[in-house]
Parts: sequence; C-alpha cells; structure tokens
Amino acid sequence: MTTPTIATLSRQLDDGAITSRQLVDAALASIAAGGEEARKTYTALHTEPARAAADAQDLLRRAGQRPSPLAGLPISVKDLFDEAGHVTRAGSRALEGAAPASRDADAVARLRAAGAVVVGRTNMTEFAFSGVGINPHYGTPGNPADPARIPGGSSSGAGVSVAAGHVPLALGTDTGGSIRIPAALCGLVGFKPTQRRVSLRGALPLSWSLDSIGPLARTVACCAIADAVLAGEAEWVPPPAGLAGLRFAVPQTVVLDGMEDAVAAAFDAACRRLSEAGARIIEVPLAELAEIGPANAKGGLPAAEAAHWHRDLLAEKGDLYDPRVRVRIERGRTMSAVDYIEVAQRRADLIARTDRTTADYDALLMPTVPLLAPRIDAFAEDAEFARLNLLLLRNCALFNFLDRCAISLPMQRAGELPSGLMLVGAAGADRRLLSIAAAVEPMVGA
Repeated sequence: MTTPTIATLSRQLDDGAITSRQLVDAALASIAAGGEEARKTYTALHTEPARAAADAQDLLRRAGQRPSPLAGLPISVKDLFDEAGHVTRAGSRALEGAAPASRDADAVARLRAAGAVVVGRTNMTEFAFSGVGINPHYGTPGNPADPARIPGGSSSGAGVSVAAGHVPLALGTDTGGSIRIPAALCGLVGFKPTQRRVSLRGALPLSWSLDSIGPLARTVACCAIADAVLAGEAEWVPPPAGLAGLRFAVPQTVVLDGMEDAVAAAFDAACRRLSEAGARIIEVPLAELAEIGPANAKGGLPAAEAAHWHRDLLAEKGDLYDPRVRVRIERGRTMSAVDYIEVAQRRADLIARTDRTTADYDALLMPTVPLLAPRIDAFAEDAEFARLNLLLLRNCALFNFLDRCAISLPMQRAGELPSGLMLVGAAGADRRLLSIAAAVEPMVGA
C-alpha cells in the first residue's frame, strides 16, 4: 500500500478486487515487518478490533452499503484523540494510569461512521508541544526517507504511518505546524483546515485557540476526501482550478529567511514551473509577519493555555514529563492575564490587517519548512534542540496565529530528501485552497 490513493483503493473495494479484511491484514503485516521502527511509530495497535471492523465493512459492501470512499480502508489515529475503551496518553508517561475514554473523539467518530478502520494509535511529541517528533518515552520513529533523521512533529507517527506504506491516511492535529511539518519532511500531503471547521471535542488540547484537526495522506484528493468527512460535509473531490491567471503571493518577510540550499532550489523550481503554467508569482512584503514573533515573545497562546490545562497534572506527575516539554509549558505560568489578553488583541489586529493585505491573491506560497529533516542526533543539546525546533515551526505557526487554512505538498525531485511547498488560503476558503492545491500538485516535485 505504498502508492495507492484512497480513490484507487475504494474503487478496488467496490469492484471486488480486494476486501477490507485483506487491506487491514496487509497493513498489520506491514507494521509487523517494520520491526523496531514500526514499534516506535505506534503506541497501540488494534489488531483484532480492526479485523472485526474490516469484516463488518465487507459485509456492508456486499449488502450494497458504502458510507464513503473511506469505507473499509485502514487508517491511523494520533495518540491524543480519545477512543472509547483506550487511554489517551498523548505520548506521555504522565497519563498512563488515566481512565480509558468513554467515547470516541468527534473526529474519530466521524471517520468510523464513514467506514474507516482504525488499526492503531500513532506516536507523537509528548503533549504535541514541539515540531521535531522526538519522544524520549516511547522512542522516536525515524523518517522513512532516512531513519537517522527526524520525522517532524508533533504528528510524527502519523506521518511515518503513511510514508512507510502502513496506511493510506492518518489523522493528526496542527497547532503550529504539527500536520504540515511531518508531511513536508516525510514527502506527504498534509492539510490544516480553518480551525472552526472540525470539532475539537475529545482531542487532548495544546491550545484551544490554535488547535486544528486534519489528515496526512498521499495526495490532495485523499486529504479532501478525509476533510469532508471530518468537517461533516458532503463527499467531495476537488476539481483542479485552472492555473493560468492565478495570483500567488510569495511573502518576503520571515518565511524565506535561513533556507537551506536544497529547499531554496526546490522552491525556486516549483515557482518557475507554476509561472510557466500561467500562474502569476508575485513577491509581496507582508510585513505583518514580522510582528507575530514579538507578539508571542512571552510564550503566546500555546504556553498560557497549556499551562492552564496541565496545572494539576504537573503538580502531581511533573517528574514524568519530558523536561523539554515541561519547560515550555511552565513558561505559560509566568504570563499574566494582561499578557494573555495582549496576545489575543494583537492577534485579532494582525488577522484583520493581513486579510486586507492579501485579499487580492488566490493563495500565499512559501516553503513549509526552511530546512530538510535534520538528523536525530543533531538534537542532543538543549540549545540546538530549541534553535531547530523554532526553525521547523516558524513558517507554519505564523498561519495558525493568523487563522488560515494551509496545505503542504511534496516539492522535492526524485532522489532528493523530502521538502514541502506550503499554500495558504483565507480563513474559511478551505475548498478553494484544496482546488488550487489539486492544480499545483502535478506541477511540483518529482
């Protein structure tokens, strides 16, 4: 299952060429064959329940029932989503003794109702609080392109589960890039919807102001199919928008700073091919981006909101936290109510101003991450961990703060390490962005 899309697999199921049980057994066999790397990718496998669910989907299909294109397909779910009967550990030892969830998170429930078969829970950065993907508790899954390199986070296992060919779709979350970063570093498509489109109920929060729920998959169409289910919308595959005449703004502030040569070359090539296809590539200052860092200088919304959620758990089990995660959460304790309100007000102002500045463009265009996946051993020192983590998060986090939808597409050439091209749309313009991304997709990368 390394290459088939959701549409291809769904068609094969409809034609009787394969069964859901065969797909699920193949997924489980692929995970088993992955050895230690697969062990670090999942915090739990649902072997027998997944097989039973697959058998049920096969029976429904034979009876003419097919609730969605996801019906019968194996998927993975990030470890911060509630699943009835399972402990939601969020990649942490501090929650190992917690009571099992009594019901599925809304996002998981919608995927199950659509017929998707959950084969396992994927590893992640503890409490989703970094873009690296390193987890000292359950191990760090290596990047399938090079296991010595990070997969990106915080949805690390989600990205690896798709890139390694275990499943065609993974459910992740994105507070500052946690879907788009692993998508970019693992060579996948990752979609962050406008936050309010997908219910957060049953997903352990990092920042309720910024958390978003979305898919990682092989193609834009795969992500669009899953997004429609997650948002409770009608089945939809994006018709590619015509590229000729589309206006893409390339911000010149912050997002192009410090790019590695390989990423810069891939981005330049992607822009050139889009221009040759008739799109207009326009450099814009977008100076508002330079104000976002200072607005969050005291920790921002994630630190304050995480400190609120974790206050009791830290007091009871703080010694079980990854120290690099704990220090980021505890930073929120130093913020006053005045600081928190100031960030919220500056955010509202920057959203309004940026919306006006970008109103004439179809999408913003930039690298998802300014560097290729670093080696895992590059993060041994705390100072280097902090520096690289900020670089990994930088471009993506800007647009969580600005309440935008965004998508990362693979833009590397054959034989190169993965890198991502990010398209950013206006808040609420998710389907328009997916249609644009569907047109861009065949023009960039290998």
